[in-house]
Amino acid sequence: MSAPLPPEVPGVSGGHDARIAPDAVPSTAPQWRRLDPRTLLVHCGWMGAPLAPLALTALATGGRIGTKAWISLAAIAASFAVVTTLGLIRWARTDFRVTADTLDVRTGLLNRRLRSVPLHRIRTVDLTATPLHRLLGVTVLRAGTAGSADGGGELSLEALTTREADRLRAELLTRADTEGAATDPVLARISWRWLRYAPLTFWVVGGVFVAAGSVYRVLDGMGIEPWRIGFVRQAFVDFGAGALWLTIPAALLAVLALGSLGAIVLYVENWWGYRLEWTDPRTLRVRRGLFTTRSVTIERARLRGVVLREPLPLRAGGGALVRAVAGGLGNREENRKRSGLMPPAPRAQALRVAGGALRAPFPGGCGPTPLAPHPRAALRRRRVRGLLFVVLPGTAVLGGLGAAFTPVLLHCAWIYAVLGAPLTLRLAGDAYRSLGHAVEGRYLVGRSGTFSRDTFALQREGVAAWTFSTSPFTRRSGLVTLTAAVAAGEDGYRIRDLAADEAPAFAAAAAPGILDEFLVRPGEQHRAGGQLPQWVRAVDRRPLNVMHLTHPSRARGSGHGVLLDEPVPMTDQP
Repeated sequence: MSAPLPPEVPGVSGGHDARIAPDAVPSTAPQWRRLDPRTLLVHCGWMGAPLAPLALTALATGGRIGTKAWISLAAIAASFAVVTTLGLIRWARTDFRVTADTLDVRTGLLNRRLRSVPLHRIRTVDLTATPLHRLLGVTVLRAGTAGSADGGGELSLEALTTREADRLRAELLTRADTEGAATDPVLARISWRWLRYAPLTFWVVGGVFVAAGSVYRVLDGMGIEPWRIGFVRQAFVDFGAGALWLTIPAALLAVLALGSLGAIVLYVENWWGYRLEWTDPRTLRVRRGLFTTRSVTIERARLRGVVLREPLPLRAGGGALVRAVAGGLGNREENRKRSGLMPPAPRAQALRVAGGALRAPFPGGCGPTPLAPHPRAALRRRRVRGLLFVVLPGTAVLGGLGAAFTPVLLHCAWIYAVLGAPLTLRLAGDAYRSLGHAVEGRYLVGRSGTFSRDTFALQREGVAAWTFSTSPFTRRSGLVTLTAAVAAGEDGYRIRDLAADEAPAFAAAAAPGILDEFLVRPGEQHRAGGQLPQWVRAVDRRPLNVMHLTHPSRARGSGHGVLLDEPVPMTDQP
């Protein structure tokens, strides 16, 4: 008896061997996608360097170019053909896809290579666009995995349209395991692409003058007068004899070039072999250094938080650095040298390292709790201070010197005022936008600064005392500065220019137990039987402008604060 035939499937012809064809089943696998065709034009960007001098030569000679120029053009044309062919093959044989679990990239002509990265291991997704990329409307996407800061585990897609790159970046970050970064034993390794952040500090200029001063002191100690050295004297003569509108910018460029070179050299020496890792659940270790190797170990029990530091040039370049707030690192100078957890690097990488050090997402980064803004009086205060202490003194000095000596300085005075006032107001606005504070889980978060915007995240149980600081001007504006004292790091971390009527409530909520015996709730009576005035007025009556409040259980060994016998009223703020 013959075996029963399988049931027929619609759309498939019958027969003794009729089966469901694999192609007949709808495929749900993600489709492979190619890079943007403009990738080929990106690969031809190198031709700008050799073609530019040839074009200038043709313009200077009226289109008459010699044999050598024709040979150069022929070499460029041959190179263009080779590069274009290779780029076309590479573009045609490179595709990618995002599955439910992985990011896959296929490359290669004869030897096909498939690289697959689990989505839960992706930690950073960076978009990089050179001027040529921006001109063509494309960008480069790099996906970094856990422990891939050296580039070994990184996937690169060059190039995607800007819209496609943004969409893919959002998709990868959404599906990546953002919590996994907090449990990686190896938090970061050195990546030499970070060298571009080395010159983005104020020391690029200041370091040159510091080095020049050190050389001068050494020569002076040897009895040598630098001004009498032949080439130094000749350099000053040539500088004074040239047109100042050319020599001054040239001198500034030379200082910037020397400073940048020195910053790169110091970066390499300080952070060579950099590795940040949890050697065990209780120990965080930083290893770095080329000629002088350094290995700093921080106990988790002594780690009170981290600081994300963004100096203005580094912030403009999209970078940041990370420092630890930890006890046992020595005095202030030693703590400054030993507390560094990460060199200047991309801000996304810095946020990941900060979260890994805390074993939790960094509260001041992209956390669920936004930082609370500060009163508009803080903006007015920064604008007034900038105009009074920066613009007005400079204008007055230049105007006075111009009236006494030369009218040229009078023009310098009004130019300084016209240019300095808008710049000062812009910096004041940036400083105000940088202000913020919050309580997020176990951490007290504060942010301030414009020339160096610092965001700190401190363990709330590590706060040993509060300092309320005011001045006659801040009291008139209803502002107060809170300083959280901790027995680690820089000892005190400021939250500047809070609303005075909200500060006690915020401090009490951030570190419960410290202010309880000093607080008077709304409607409660003073111990003497009278109603306590508003907190700002109470401070205004005191001879001192600073109050230190601490709790006896937290004051042991901290060295911060004294107990006051006058309570501080508390508002209805949570």
